[in-house]
Amino acid sequence: MASPGFWTIGSLLLALFLVNSVTAQTPVSSSAASTTSANVNGFVYGYSWQNDSYVGTPRDSFIPSSSYWLQNIKRQGTIPYAQYSRFNATSNSSYPVFRNVMHYGAYGDGVHDDTMAIQQALNGTLDAKTRCGQGCDSSTTTPAIVYFPAGTYMISSALVMYYYTQLIGDATNLPTIKGMKKYNGAYLLDPDPYSYGGASWFTNQNNFYRQVRNFILDTTLMANDAHGVHWQVSQATSLQNIVFNLVEGSQQTAVWMDNGSSTFFGDLIINGGGTGMFMGNQQYTIRNVTFNNVGTAIYQNWGWVWLYKNLVFNNCTIGLDMSSGASVGNGIQVPGALAMQDSVFYNTTVGVYTTWSQGSTPVSAGALVLDNVDMRGTQIAVNGTEGQVVVPGNTYVDHYIQGEAFTSYFNTSYFIIDGVNKTCLEPGATGVRIQQLTPGPDRPDVLTKGSPDNPNGAKFYATRYKPQYEGVDVSKFVSVKDNGCVGDGVADDTQCIQNILNNATPDQVIYFDHGAYVIRETIKVPANRRMTGEIWPMIMVDGSAPAFSDMNNPQPAWQVGQPGDIGMLEMSDIVFETLGPAPGAIMVQWNIEGTNPGDAGMWDVHWRIGGTAGTKLQADTCLKNPTVSHASNPACIGSFMLLHVTPTGSIYMENNWGWVADHELDMDPYIGQQIDIYNGRGVLIEGDRGNWLVGTGFEHSTLYNYQVANADYVYLGAIQAETAYMQANPQALDPFMPVANYSDPFFSECSQNVCYKTYGLIVSNSNNVFVYGAGLYSFFDNYDQGCLITENCQQFMIMLENSSSIYLYNPYTKAAANIIAIDGVAVMGNGCGDGVRLETHAGNACWKRMLETHAGNACWKRMHGVGV
Repeated sequence: MASPGFWTIGSLLLALFLVNSVTAQTPVSSSAASTTSANVNGFVYGYSWQNDSYVGTPRDSFIPSSSYWLQNIKRQGTIPYAQYSRFNATSNSSYPVFRNVMHYGAYGDGVHDDTMAIQQALNGTLDAKTRCGQGCDSSTTTPAIVYFPAGTYMISSALVMYYYTQLIGDATNLPTIKGMKKYNGAYLLDPDPYSYGGASWFTNQNNFYRQVRNFILDTTLMANDAHGVHWQVSQATSLQNIVFNLVEGSQQTAVWMDNGSSTFFGDLIINGGGTGMFMGNQQYTIRNVTFNNVGTAIYQNWGWVWLYKNLVFNNCTIGLDMSSGASVGNGIQVPGALAMQDSVFYNTTVGVYTTWSQGSTPVSAGALVLDNVDMRGTQIAVNGTEGQVVVPGNTYVDHYIQGEAFTSYFNTSYFIIDGVNKTCLEPGATGVRIQQLTPGPDRPDVLTKGSPDNPNGAKFYATRYKPQYEGVDVSKFVSVKDNGCVGDGVADDTQCIQNILNNATPDQVIYFDHGAYVIRETIKVPANRRMTGEIWPMIMVDGSAPAFSDMNNPQPAWQVGQPGDIGMLEMSDIVFETLGPAPGAIMVQWNIEGTNPGDAGMWDVHWRIGGTAGTKLQADTCLKNPTVSHASNPACIGSFMLLHVTPTGSIYMENNWGWVADHELDMDPYIGQQIDIYNGRGVLIEGDRGNWLVGTGFEHSTLYNYQVANADYVYLGAIQAETAYMQANPQALDPFMPVANYSDPFFSECSQNVCYKTYGLIVSNSNNVFVYGAGLYSFFDNYDQGCLITENCQQFMIMLENSSSIYLYNPYTKAAANIIAIDGVAVMGNGCGDGVRLETHAGNACWKRMLETHAGNACWKRMHGVGV
């Protein structure tokens, strides 16, 4: 049990968002959005680019010169698993990973219709059979970077982004994609188009791996209701460094999002339009967006947990509209739990429009947190139901909460047990439903160092945009293939990579050409190194190597810095995978501390354990088997841990996804079928140097997805996790047993199978942890979804132990009977008692379930009048 001094937890849970049925909310909002989208852009086969006779004439001699390294670097990327491709990409040497649209016949002159030329670059061939499009659903074997030199590219119908595609423009001179006056469809870009009948090309929750960056998207010639991007995507996707030019006073929208399960986009400017962003997705972090002269900057159509940070509103009518689903008097809330942070309004009529009230339903929906938001430039800061002014204009909002606010406490009792005086401490939490300005937590200097001030003087949390090296000459890029690495998924590239890292200088950028680079020993990354990849090259950790085969002696595969290192380290656009089971591999160990916040970080770096070509952890070996009680399959074990930020480490992370595969992406005939992969741990954060995780997701490890242990000064916003689907067949303790040195949970609070499941978040022996949004979901019990009806797929989701100053905003859990436990005692249930904390009388079924998990705790039982 914790001592009283460690349990002054201020504002443990603010704007709590719980629902009786998470899945029931999605169709309410997404169905309407989907129907609208299907009607306006619903006949993909009618698009003008689908002309099988079109052959673009290469215009390489007309490509404008640029200093941008990405345009000029030698192209050596290959597809290492072409032999596993379901398409006609049988030669890994001839397949073009990089495609310059002018090579495919685009003019970029602002006159010619470039639609078919660009789409041919996206497709790869005339019949598109080398890439994953309609009916494919997923494939990682044939990626493509489609590059746009500077220019203005006129199009007459949507450009369809196939699976595993990056659209990248010249970062030194942004190209423009502009819709023509005669336009077929509603969007400029579409990664998940609708066909006849409203069916989408890809399963929206599984629509992974897309990027769009460095563009001007222009709809000023298009219809009054045109949209810039139809962004119905999931994890490992992003929009970055884009300017949207829309018609002022129109009904046009820059970003139209109707479904999905994604994590991040940012660095956008939206000029004009009726709605800047029409938002509908499970969870998101959106950073650094400026709205200029927009009617409604953000319309939140639906969403579970969202964080908006570093937004600027200029001359808008409404900043954020949360009224979806509501009409006068019905009080229905469709948006879930939202937070807006470190943002500023100028000359805006209404900052936030909400229909939340004390009687609105669901009782936990419509939650809102405003944190360090300067609303002095609004006429009304927060406008409520039927015109009620909740917060007047011309107000600086230090902190505002709309929803359920909870504070933890401890009851103290004194007993004599076995002749010894005992002090019994029982944790609990009290909550109240509020809608008001309220004091917020003090922000530690460690987390705000070097960040800009809000106009009122308050410090922002530190952020850092993704480096694109637009000012670095191509001569400073060191290609790993130029220096002898093979990247074919077979050859051992360990020594080659290590030599390159050792010999590189801080002014150089190490460039991983697309490929699969096998490592068999620990790679030691020195301080002051920069590296980036060509559309997510794969670092393959070979589990057959002795270094990574023993779960009782785990070793780092990719060791970033040494303990005590301070300096710079940048990584972007790389994927870490295992080659077969690697139970002794800590995939990435992070030891370095940045000189300043953001100096040491990773952007668009992902982990992908199993489910794809080359991993040997695929459906032919690891297909689910829920009908038979079984132990873990040794052939389907992933890694020991995905990421360990050690006590000396400090990391800035943005748009990172640690995915332990729950289904097959590449192998026919198993595409989309569920698989069992056993990965020990997600991310473990230790230390007190400051850590920032912005828009991250870690899913399906066995013991936990996120853990903050022995740490201080940690910022998490927003995070997303899912419990391993196969649990509790077997339980969380199979195959990885807890290791005290890694602060693992021992599940001593458990006495029934439903308890032995992946923790979404653990905070232990830590202080000053700030969580701004946590979507933590449990959708199955041994692949059975009957537990969704009773909201009891697992017993505990969040565990807090011996910690103080923990600020947990907008936790959104699915099917966890108890959302939060302190020292193994449930303090906040989902559907038990009053929904705030479990009652402690013998006739309460929730209390009885709680008692079952503490059968061995004599002090706890004595406190509740239970015989010991």
